[in-house]
Amino acid sequence: MTILTNEFLESFEISISGFDDSQTLPPEIYTSEEFLDFERRSIFDHEWLCVGLANSIPNPGDWYTKTVNGEPLIVARGKDHQIRVFSAVCQHRAMQICEGSGNNSKFKCPYHHWIYDLDGRLLGAPAMEKTKDFNKSEWGLPDVRVEIWKGFIFVNLDPEAESLTPTLSRYDSYLENYKLDEAVCPGTFTLESLPWNWKIMFENFNDGYHANRLHQYVQDFCPSDLSSFPVPWEDSSNVIFRESGYVHIDGGFNPTHKALFPVYPELTEEERWRSTFALIPPNLCIGTAPDQAFFFIVNPVTAGTIDVEIGYLFHPTALEHPLFDELFEASDAGVQVFIKQDQDATTKVQNGLNSRFAPRGKYSWQEESHVQFNKWLVQRYKKHWPQL
Repeated sequence: MTILTNEFLESFEISISGFDDSQTLPPEIYTSEEFLDFERRSIFDHEWLCVGLANSIPNPGDWYTKTVNGEPLIVARGKDHQIRVFSAVCQHRAMQICEGSGNNSKFKCPYHHWIYDLDGRLLGAPAMEKTKDFNKSEWGLPDVRVEIWKGFIFVNLDPEAESLTPTLSRYDSYLENYKLDEAVCPGTFTLESLPWNWKIMFENFNDGYHANRLHQYVQDFCPSDLSSFPVPWEDSSNVIFRESGYVHIDGGFNPTHKALFPVYPELTEEERWRSTFALIPPNLCIGTAPDQAFFFIVNPVTAGTIDVEIGYLFHPTALEHPLFDELFEASDAGVQVFIKQDQDATTKVQNGLNSRFAPRGKYSWQEESHVQFNKWLVQRYKKHWPQL
C-alpha cells in the first residue's frame, strides 16, 4: 500500500501555518524509502543542487566528478574559463568516463576510446565510419544547467527550472561583506553514511532552540534566546535563514568562544556580533561567523542515511597568518565537539521517528525556521503529488 495518499498530503497542512500553532511534519516522511523516492522525483530532480566551489577548479582543464541524485556528472572549467557540468556517461555504451578529479584537455572513455572535449562535445569515435547516419555533433555528453552563486556551483537536472540567484536575494545582504566568491577553502572532508534523514540534517543545522542547550557551555556565547528571524518568509524564496546573536563581539565556535582567525575586514560592527545560519534546500547549508564561513553539502543515500561534505571559507589574508595551521587545528577541534553532540542527537531523533509513539510536536518561537522549511517542502510536495 502506498504512503502517497491524498489524506497523507492533507496532513501536511497543520505544519505550515505560524510557529505558534504549527506541528511538526509526519514522522513517516523521515523514515519511508517510498517517500524518499518521491522526494528524489519531486524535489531533487527539479531544484538547484550544490556540487561544490568554483575556486576548487581554478584553471582551464580542471575537473571533478560528482554524483547528483543518482546521476554521475563531470564539473569542468573549459578553455574559455567557463564552468560547465555534463553527464559522465559515455554516449556509446553508457560507461562512466571518469572518476575523481584532475586536469585534462579532453576526456577519453576507457572502454572504446570515445573522446570528448571539456565542453562535452564528441571529438572522436574510433571505427564508427561504417555506421549509418552517425554524426559526431549529435553524440556529445548531455549537459545540465549551471549557476554560480557566491562562489558555489549549482546544477539543475530540470531544463525548465527558473533561475536560482533571484530566489536567494533575501540573504544576499548578509553575505555581501564576506565576498565568498573570493574566499579560500583549505579543503573539505566528507562524513559518509550518517544515520539520519536529509531533512533532519537541515532542521538541526538551522535550529536555534538547541543552540546552548544541547551545546551548553561550548555555545554559551551564542545563546538560543538571541535567535531572530528578521526577514519575513516569501513563498518564492529558496533560502531559509536566521540570525544568532552573541553576548560579545567576534564570537567563535571553539573553546575560547572568540574568533581565532583574522576577521573578514569589511564586516560591520553589527555583523561581528552575530552568526547567520542558512538553508538552501535541498542540499546546501551555509553558516557565517566573523572570521569564517562554513558549509555542508548534504546528499541523501537512503531514507535514514546521508553523506555530508563539510568545508570552511576564510578571507585570503587568514591563510597568510604564520600560525594558520595551528589555529585551524584548534578551530576544527572546537567544531568536532559540536559535530559529535549533533551526531548523537540526530541519530537519536531518527531512531525516535521510527517509534510508534513518535509525536507531531509543537514549535518554539526559536524554531521559526523549521516552519519556513516546512512551507518550502510542502509547496513542492503538492506540486508533484501523484494523482490517485
